[in-house]
Amino acid sequence: MRMVDIISKKRDGKEISTEEINFFIEGYTKGTIPDYQASAMAMAIYFQDMNDREKADLTMAMVNSGETIDLSSIDGIKVDKHSTGGVGDTTTLVLAPLVASLGVPVAKMSGRGLGHTGGTIDKLESISGFHVEITKDEFIKLVNEDKVAVMGQTGNLTPADKKLYALRDVTGSVNSIALIASSIMSKKIAAGADAIVLDVKTGTGAFMKTEKDAERLAHAMVKIGNDVGRNTMAIISDMSQPLGFAVGNALEVKEAIDTLKGNGPEDLTELVLALGSQMVVLAKGAETLAEARKKLIESIKSGSAIKKFKLFVKNQGGDPSIADDTDKLPQAKYKIDVPSKESGFISNIAADEIGIAAMLLGAGRATKEDKIDLAVGLIMHKKVGDKVEAGDPIVTIYSNREDVKDVRAKIYDNISISNKVEKPVLIHKIITE
Repeated sequence: MRMVDIISKKRDGKEISTEEINFFIEGYTKGTIPDYQASAMAMAIYFQDMNDREKADLTMAMVNSGETIDLSSIDGIKVDKHSTGGVGDTTTLVLAPLVASLGVPVAKMSGRGLGHTGGTIDKLESISGFHVEITKDEFIKLVNEDKVAVMGQTGNLTPADKKLYALRDVTGSVNSIALIASSIMSKKIAAGADAIVLDVKTGTGAFMKTEKDAERLAHAMVKIGNDVGRNTMAIISDMSQPLGFAVGNALEVKEAIDTLKGNGPEDLTELVLALGSQMVVLAKGAETLAEARKKLIESIKSGSAIKKFKLFVKNQGGDPSIADDTDKLPQAKYKIDVPSKESGFISNIAADEIGIAAMLLGAGRATKEDKIDLAVGLIMHKKVGDKVEAGDPIVTIYSNREDVKDVRAKIYDNISISNKVEKPVLIHKIITE
């Protein structure tokens, strides 16, 4: 078998076999297939796409390229949640303890962030003492005993995906539905989940800017998951403006705590309930979505959800008292209000640019080597469709530098005020097949 023949076959729009896909992924992982041939293959896939069987085979070839996590010793159906990313996306911090409070095992592997704010691990490390450096045995023990734990991604999980993604990033083949779907799903499947709930974002702050592209990606991932024996569904949710009000690591942890106490932003709470209901039903913790939602709301009202959060934090070395006193989280030196220059209604918030404004403060990473400032970020005071008077604060900047002219300018350039507009729909579609 020769790689050049496989490239030519896909270039001409022909279907490639399971054996050919395995040959490509195994050879590229081992280094016997060079970057230039892998790059040509990725570009051929970009232009010619893959059918459902090819996508599933590519996913499993990447799963089998390295280590996989065996969660079979954890009792119950393990449900994982994945978000395609956005601005102010705090859902995992709320969902993990909330769903676990109903007895559903949440064994979460998370990574660090590259972009607007930190990843789930960076955010959790805003909590003094919290760490994710636990062994697999400890991880499994915590989930069996208390139903929730988060650990960092192991270095040898889907090495083929890591190599291929880095290559796609510099060769113009990132935006391929087949390659994106197999990349995401390979990591989820290798992490050992029995069922997977996907939160596919759409809008200016999302990777998939249009609903049509988000729907194509969601369908591809759901099909891959179901084809390889993982019960998978997706929610397409709005990311045309930041989710919730907080953008920044410690600020998002505080917002997650508020949400677990029943005092969170309306949109974050609604998305958490929608995703959480699906997770509970897939784990057979409820028969219907309505029943699952009722249970989740009751857990928040009764205090079970925040109690589970405290236990989760304590189990991983963190200070659980931050749930009662969020001033113990990292605090920025300066809080600077950005007032509205006119009266009217918020008509647009460019989520991606607001994310960049937070990154300018140090809330995120432009490169993997960048150090995050966990205290800084933005608190939004208005959402699209809200009325605003001239002089009202539309954003508060949390900064460790006094001069924030660049951040203020970025905010003013990317929040529009005009006549009244409709509030954007939060949940666009639910995809189960």
